[in-house]
Formats: sequence, C-alpha cells, structure tokens
Amino acid sequence: MDIEILMDNKELQHNKILPFQESAENKKTQVAEMFNQIAIKYDFLNHILSFNIDKLWRKKAIQKLEINKPKIILDVATGTADFAIVIEKILKPEIIIGIDISEKMLEVGKKKIEELNLSKTIKLEIGDCEKLNFEENYFDAVTVAFGVRNFEKLINGLNEIKKVLKPNGVAVILEFSKPKNLIIKLFYKFYLNILVPFIGKMFSKNKEAYSYLNKSVQAFPEEEVFLKILKEINFKNISATKLSFGIATIYTAQK
Repeated sequence: MDIEILMDNKELQHNKILPFQESAENKKTQVAEMFNQIAIKYDFLNHILSFNIDKLWRKKAIQKLEINKPKIILDVATGTADFAIVIEKILKPEIIIGIDISEKMLEVGKKKIEELNLSKTIKLEIGDCEKLNFEENYFDAVTVAFGVRNFEKLINGLNEIKKVLKPNGVAVILEFSKPKNLIIKLFYKFYLNILVPFIGKMFSKNKEAYSYLNKSVQAFPEEEVFLKILKEINFKNISATKLSFGIATIYTAQK
C-alpha cells in the first residue's frame, strides 16, 4: 500500500478509537472523562501494569533532550505530572508547563508537585493539545509521554506542537508500539487484551479505560507511518528509538 494512503487510513483509524463506544460525546470529552474517573488510581496502576519499566522509558526519552539543554518546556498530556517531575530532576529547566484536559489528573499532579516543592518550576493547567494557548515559537522543547494516542485529531495536535516550538526546538514523544518478535508479540497481545483490562477493572472499577488502552495502541500509526506524518508536517531530523523489544518507542523531531 502507498505510504500516503496508509498514513491517511491509520490517522483516520486512530481518530475513531473511543473510550466509551456507546457514548455520543466526542473523543476529547470521553478521554477527559475517562481520566477523571481513574485519576486517583492512575499512578499506582500505571507502575503496576508496566512492572515499573515505564520509569526507565521516561528517563531514556528525557535523555534525548540533554544535548539541547532546553530552558522552557511544554509537557503535553501531562496527566499526574510524572514526566514533568522527571524532566525537572534530569534537565533542571527554568520552567515546565504541563497541560492536560483532565482536571482530576491535574489535581493529583499538583499535590505531588507541592509535596516535592517544585511549584516554582512546574506549572500545571488545563489545556487542549489541538488549541495550545501559547505564543508561537515559545518553547525550547515539547514532550508527550503516552499521550498522542489520545489526541482527538492526531495531525492537528502535532501541528500545534510544531507551532509553539522555537525554530530548531525539539519534540520528544514517548508512545506504546507493537513488538515484532513473535514470542514477545503473543505475550503482549495477551497482556493488553486480557491482563490489563482485568487488573484495571479490579483496582479502578473501570474496565473500559484499560480496554481502550489496547484499542488505542493497536490503532496508533506507529513507526514508519508516524515518522512519515512528522515529515509531512515539516519536522526535520526525525528519528525513532525502540525500547524493550519494541513495546514502546521514542520519537524525536526538530522544528
């Protein structure tokens, strides 16, 4: 299949994946509601379900920015601010602004930031990735950890990221991907299809949220297709780094 056709099909498929299929609300509203429902248990389940390897993935993603030494950073889909907190520890920027559409996730994040005395450096606020309320060419770097799958319209969100980056600013996107090794792939399918929804329902009483995880991973236009999307919207120096047998991937792109 031609890569342009594949890219269009994948982006369209991604946009149609919803947390609550029976709901009449749009994807953005559903995603916000889903994360509001699981916010209190989110960090606990996130680390349990990833066997804590997500912490290593985050550190590796942030290390991609060490050479750039960014001072002003935007963390999109910041959630409970896990990524923003690690960014502060590793990069020591002047300011990190974290945005998210879920009020409850941000409430959890703000408590963590206050407890760590990081309120002067990390600022959290409600924000829509497709309508970023910042000046153009403002940020040295933009990060997204496990959030681009939740964009209602993927390309719109990526264009907004590019818009607010300074020239030569860098976007670092950490996202789940699908392993190619047959044995790992079979385990991964069982993990996402069966284990994750079961544990999610047991601890958060919200099976839909963790079933959505599997569907959104499967629909996400990863690797070659995602790199093509980044190229088509005029990012440069684009690369992908696989993690843990391809279970996750770090994408980097420069404005």
